[in-house]
Amino acid sequence: MARLLIVEDEHRIASFLAKGLGAEGHQTTVAGDGLLGLDLALSGSFDLVILDIGLPAMDGYQVLQRMRESGSLLPVIVLTARDSVADTVSALEGGADDYMSKPFSFAELLAR
Repeated sequence: MARLLIVEDEHRIASFLAKGLGAEGHQTTVAGDGLLGLDLALSGSFDLVILDIGLPAMDGYQVLQRMRESGSLLPVIVLTARDSVADTVSALEGGADDYMSKPFSFAELLAR
């Protein structure tokens, strides 16, 4: 069982992810904004972060940047509606381990 942090401000998507990942045996926690997401990500309590880019308070790029600046090696999968090559490259160069665009296949997320 992995401890997963879902940083997603859209309640419907966050709930879908938490329910589906929970059914797969994972323990999930949801943060609805970037500031809370960053605090939780740096807590040392998680095995993976699923991170949206368009977040209130602090966007996902900033969350990722601050995580990496703090020395965090916590794996991050960016899951966002932004699907341009520039966005993908920016996130990966910023320290994301993987990048998926919405809409997404839940089976693909599980495989990653």
